[in-house]
Amino acid sequence: MATEFRSVPSSTATEVPSAHDGLRFWQLMIAGSVAGSVEHMAMFPIDTVKTHMQARSSSCPIKTSLTVRQAVGSILRSNGPSALYRGIGAMGLGAGPAHAVYFSFYETSKKFLSRGNPNNSFTHAVSGVCATVASDAVFTPMDMVKQRLQLSSESGYKGVLDCVKRVLREEGFRAFYASYRTTVLMNAPFTAVHFVSYEAAKRALIEVSPGSVDDGTLLVHATAGAAAGSLAASVTTPLDVVKTQLQCQGVCGCDRFKSGSIGDVFTTIVKKDGYRGLMRGWIPRMLFHAPAAAICWSTYEAGKAFFHEFNQSKDDDTIN
Repeated sequence: MATEFRSVPSSTATEVPSAHDGLRFWQLMIAGSVAGSVEHMAMFPIDTVKTHMQARSSSCPIKTSLTVRQAVGSILRSNGPSALYRGIGAMGLGAGPAHAVYFSFYETSKKFLSRGNPNNSFTHAVSGVCATVASDAVFTPMDMVKQRLQLSSESGYKGVLDCVKRVLREEGFRAFYASYRTTVLMNAPFTAVHFVSYEAAKRALIEVSPGSVDDGTLLVHATAGAAAGSLAASVTTPLDVVKTQLQCQGVCGCDRFKSGSIGDVFTTIVKKDGYRGLMRGWIPRMLFHAPAAAICWSTYEAGKAFFHEFNQSKDDDTIN
């Protein structure tokens, strides 16, 4: 979503043709926008904990924390429960449009590339990467603002608008896209791993309970998605740490890098914290993506079902 925060529309990735194909582009955008917003808003506190763990430094007010419990305790002691929701406004402004772009681009690309074979896994993967590139271009600026606000009131930003103005004035427009390349490089393998593991989990669930495809589709999608999201999140954590460091550099005592190269950030992290530093925040990242995938997929499928019924009712009224 995303922005690594990205969930893949389940009905299009299964071996069973979707019952909701043929929806209009704007309907896919609305369903995706609602799904993405619900997902990220619901899981925002966990995302805040992950950001603190990945961006922390010895001079930051949120002291170094090696466990999720320590990170949560440190955040609450420093700024209270409200600190878990700092930056949620930026998330709201970014997640909806980004997920609208993601889901609509995914569905459109899949339809264009499938050439009559909707079960082509390679097509799904390529479509997911195309959707990721487009949606990350929309989400990255607000993701940067969100993460800076998450680093507590000590960051000095009064809100979304104040953060945007100060970054433009002090760092320039490029600062909003400092992590874009890293984000795309992270979300591309995330999408690939997500699809492979999702389809494997989906097939396993179908073999265990063949009737579940018809009787409990959302439950199957959510279960397979949770497993796939957790695995993909774990594998891509090092790039997520790099992305967070780039977006939060110079804020709250965090390191500032001479260049925006991924190699430079990797080298700095390993030099200061060892290779273990590249896995900071992997637990809350997994805890985020497992339920987030379940929430997002279920909401997205419900939205598609709503529009499918809406279109059918309009067609029936036209015939009558």
